[in-house]
Amino acid sequence: MSKRSIFEEVSTPQSQERAKAQPGGIDRAHRGARRGIRIWLSILFGLVVAMIVVGGLTRLTDSGLSITEWRPIAGAVPPLSDADWQSEFDKYKQIDQWRIQNQWMELSDFKVIYWWEWGHRQLARFVGLVWAVGFFGFLAARQIPTGWTRRLLLPGLLGGLQGAIGWWMVASGVTQGEGMTAVASYRLATHLGLAFVILGLLSWYIFLLGREERDLIQSRRAKEKKQFGLSTGLLHFSFLQILLGALVAGIDAGRSYTDWPLMGGQVIPPNPLMIEPIWRNFFENPGLVQFIHRVSGYLLLAFGVVVWLRGRRSAHLRTRFAFNAVFAALLLQMVLGIVTVVYGAPWQIAIIHQLMAVILWVLVLRARFLSAYPIATSIKES
Repeated sequence: MSKRSIFEEVSTPQSQERAKAQPGGIDRAHRGARRGIRIWLSILFGLVVAMIVVGGLTRLTDSGLSITEWRPIAGAVPPLSDADWQSEFDKYKQIDQWRIQNQWMELSDFKVIYWWEWGHRQLARFVGLVWAVGFFGFLAARQIPTGWTRRLLLPGLLGGLQGAIGWWMVASGVTQGEGMTAVASYRLATHLGLAFVILGLLSWYIFLLGREERDLIQSRRAKEKKQFGLSTGLLHFSFLQILLGALVAGIDAGRSYTDWPLMGGQVIPPNPLMIEPIWRNFFENPGLVQFIHRVSGYLLLAFGVVVWLRGRRSAHLRTRFAFNAVFAALLLQMVLGIVTVVYGAPWQIAIIHQLMAVILWVLVLRARFLSAYPIATSIKES
């Protein structure tokens, strides 16, 4: 008689099968269509970058006020006849920008600026459509990973808010008898700032979905808190500089003083507080606004050096490389800023400067992410 296991009577083939280890349980519980959602978010990311670039070109060509009404649905159809074009041109002729600045325009000139603004709004509609199709498609297919539904809903909500802020911005320049020839600079800063928030949110989600859930859980234990805190500070400082750049762009302050490092031969530009009340100078005085943007840039570079030196001490190769990339982008952005000022902010250089801000923003986010979720490398690789 062969020996029998003392557990034989209470075990069955089915229970033994269930008792076998099943690796990857964490990933299966959270997986969903991670790869597909990441591709969808990457498409949205590219479209938002395009929105920022087209929006910048729309501003640089003074096209933003060519459409004087907000028609979210009907506005998707451009003028289709000569009568329609003339009607749109007549509406434009009623606002201050045409009366003060563009009375020289013929209908053919108006069409150029109209197409820029229409294209910008149409691209915004397309971004909203891509988000809606992706979100509700993955939701209906039940392919959204656990805990991600609210996260993926947020970019859509912010996108809707961005549309409302866009009209709030344009409405500040569609005036009659108030002498406004451009949108309010602080509203432009709000509009651009929210675009960067959406871009940052999409970037962070793409980073997270690029790694398996168990990998994120494990790497979070090796979080480099000091580097994470410094990179968070750099992220906030960069965002402030982006907002200040929008204030400069809103009043064409970049063309007010084209010498560097001085401004009009002085450290502080002449008459920095000439507008009453005084607080308006910080938004509407071209010399002071450009001066603040310059000084903030110098401080950002100094802080960037501190963050970079600390990032170089990371125990992880990819994290060190990420901080090196941030520092290189920061130096290039500083040079581009100086060139933009010296050449009087031509649109070709100005738009590159704006696009470089996008690259720097994403690189800072990447360095921050790798500080929170470092990727372990072998001793040989390090």
